[in-house]
Amino acid sequence: MVRFLISRLVWAVPVVLVILVFNFVLTRLAPGDPITAIVGEYPAPEAYIAQLREALGLDQPIWVQLWLYLGNVFQGDLGYSFANRQPVLDLIMVRAGNTLALMVPGLILASVLGVVLGRLSLLAQGRFLDNLLTGISLFGYSVPVFWFGQILIILFAVELQVLPAQGMRSLRPDGPVWLDYLAHWALPGFVVTIFYAAIVARVARASLKDAATGDYVLTALAKSGSDRRVFWRHVLPNGLIPIISVIGYNFGLALTGAILVESVFAWPGLGSLFMQSIITRDYATLQGIFILAGASVVFANIITDALYGVVDPRVRHGSHGR
Repeated sequence: MVRFLISRLVWAVPVVLVILVFNFVLTRLAPGDPITAIVGEYPAPEAYIAQLREALGLDQPIWVQLWLYLGNVFQGDLGYSFANRQPVLDLIMVRAGNTLALMVPGLILASVLGVVLGRLSLLAQGRFLDNLLTGISLFGYSVPVFWFGQILIILFAVELQVLPAQGMRSLRPDGPVWLDYLAHWALPGFVVTIFYAAIVARVARASLKDAATGDYVLTALAKSGSDRRVFWRHVLPNGLIPIISVIGYNFGLALTGAILVESVFAWPGLGSLFMQSIITRDYATLQGIFILAGASVVFANIITDALYGVVDPRVRHGSHGR
């Protein structure tokens, strides 16, 4: 296991490097540049524009810009955000913490709820409850997040006025800070939970159904006669691999998976920062978000692969690498 983790970490370095280079070039090829966002639509002296380009390093060829940027990244310097007037690393760390405060509780609840729904749907296969749970899963997976979020805001914040519509915290909370956070988290957290729970539930139902039809399950039922014991000892362990895969994928996208949710609920996380950086052409911030998002996906995959061996000892990482 240790050798496997070391080998995957070694391979992760060039993968993250490729992601970094690709996103750098892609960002530079996008229409517009920071100069347009800074100067605006009003005419400005050419000397001033040239001075800005030189200050931001945009007067150099793209390969020179890339080389200088890689050198700074390896020294822990992700650049300076001209739109937010602070170093990119400090800005991203704060925003990433806010995004994780939204996504991690929602993803944990979604993982548990998804497995439970998948199990209940399997037990009620072919009956009304199965159809109901399948319909709920289909709704949670297919409904547009931005539309669902706005409906919740209209219902609970505007009409009923029981929950705040936007933001992460109140300027002057009436009660404890954690209670104020839960009130603000309720609506966006519910949207995140429903969406990802629907994904996990669909995979869990299919995987558990496939595991429950194995001959070893029939043999175990003949020996023990307890459905619950057979499920925990045989069905669930053999059906966990696809479930772990989709949960690991969800957690890998945790830092960027809430872009629409954060935009609707004005949650001050990476998603809203990402949208703002696109509008202002803030190259340094965009690239910093890309690096963090790419690295999180890569390392989430490594952790997921490691869990395969813990759940199912038959998995051989050397011959089943992703």
